[in-house]
Amino acid sequence: MFYSLVNKILQSTLRIYVERLFDLNERPIQTQEEILLDFIAKAKNTAFGRLHHFDSIHDYKDYVSKVPLHEYGDLKPYINQMRHGDKDILWPGKVEWYAKSSGTSSGVSKFIPVPKESLEGAHMNGGKIELALYFNHNPDSKLFEGLGLRLGGSTDLESHGKSHSGDLSAILIQNMPMWAEFRSAPSNNTALMSNWEQKIDTILDEVISQNITSFWGVSSWFLVLFNKVIERTGASNLLEVWPNLELFAHGGVNFAPYKEQFKALMPGDQVTFMENYNASEGFFAVQDNPDFDGLLLLTCCGTFYEFIPMDEFQGKDSQTITLGDVQLNREYAVVISTNGGLWRYLLGDTIRFVSLKPFRIKVSGRTTHFINAFGEEVIVSNAEEALSKACTIHKCSVRDFHAAPVFMQSKKSGAHQWLIEFEKAPKNLNLFSSDLDIMLQQLNSDYAAKRKGDIVLGPPQISQVNSGLFHTWLKNKNKLGGQNKIPRLSNERILITEFMELNEALHIAQERQSKD
Repeated sequence: MFYSLVNKILQSTLRIYVERLFDLNERPIQTQEEILLDFIAKAKNTAFGRLHHFDSIHDYKDYVSKVPLHEYGDLKPYINQMRHGDKDILWPGKVEWYAKSSGTSSGVSKFIPVPKESLEGAHMNGGKIELALYFNHNPDSKLFEGLGLRLGGSTDLESHGKSHSGDLSAILIQNMPMWAEFRSAPSNNTALMSNWEQKIDTILDEVISQNITSFWGVSSWFLVLFNKVIERTGASNLLEVWPNLELFAHGGVNFAPYKEQFKALMPGDQVTFMENYNASEGFFAVQDNPDFDGLLLLTCCGTFYEFIPMDEFQGKDSQTITLGDVQLNREYAVVISTNGGLWRYLLGDTIRFVSLKPFRIKVSGRTTHFINAFGEEVIVSNAEEALSKACTIHKCSVRDFHAAPVFMQSKKSGAHQWLIEFEKAPKNLNLFSSDLDIMLQQLNSDYAAKRKGDIVLGPPQISQVNSGLFHTWLKNKNKLGGQNKIPRLSNERILITEFMELNEALHIAQERQSKD
């Protein structure tokens, strides 16, 4: 009876709280203009604001003329000052929390400022809107009669002078409002454990007999946990363990490769699958209707958006457009200005709009080739540098390569599959593979986190391909010469399958030729 009352009170409170946010999101163009001018007014006396004459910015045109596009490396000196305790640099006041993530060529990790305004106005508000949207479609929900099982990434928190850094999930757990903490599992101490093998077992010890009604986190990590649940309980699916389960809120990686596995673990229509687009930099979009594939762009949650058509993309020299000028089914690079002090920041993600009334998007990839099947965010510069260092160690050289994910199946962890055409091959391919793995972990903290214990991501699988494979592929595509090159990384298996089939055909042809 008590938890039934709690459920009603929290649902009612959330609906009231987000009514204004819903209203703002229903007039997105005006809301975006208001957000930009509000950011400018608040930050005009910061070091960045004074340097870029925020006091003379009155509209978007002024903003573009005075503030250039930025990559992380451009903002890094400001962020370093902030992490040492300096105030009023990119955003007013001192910033205590920094979300640590990988994916930049300027260093091993990025440290994204998460001031109070960003924590509450972006991340927390986005989560509240997601819950309110769920309740709108499920008015008879009993979600808060049970607990929400949260499962973050690597949650080590580090102190640096007068600031703290760590995975965004750790920061959110440390700052979660009392009502959310009250209805969450596992306990904070367990949720913040860094040893994943121990953490998963401890989570199961806590939650296996609790009334879990929802899951919140990255799908690839949950697959590991769910398989452990089935193994421990002997159940045929998760509904036998948690019969009141009704929501799986997920984001962070491409869900499509895992969808069928999750459907088998949560059969029928009892569980709603709800995707979100929440990054270290902000909470950008959420699936507002389970019947629609796209995600509702949140125009009222601490982010001002600009877009660059990808067919016109020229990095920091690109021309941007605002939300009012986007078109359906055209691919755009995302540029953000946030209440965390990121000014005209090239996010690195690409999206396309699948609806304009309301604005719904689908995340289509990155502005550079990448692998992010498990939340590891490996980009080309990571792969090339790791490969170069491994080649130096083993006194070998590479002509070309391509890598793609091997998606998790049942109880097997995922992996990265590498097809490498060596100019000079290493004497021991296994040792080469091990050193490549080590170098990638040193260069990319997210990859290192996902490699812990081989739970989610196993060691790389390297195949030495036939000499001339990639040349032949380019020739067959009529792409020899000019600026055409082999895509180094892919987040899906279409291309690598094509390479492998061609490699097999070349191998057969070479065998026939040798017999003749």
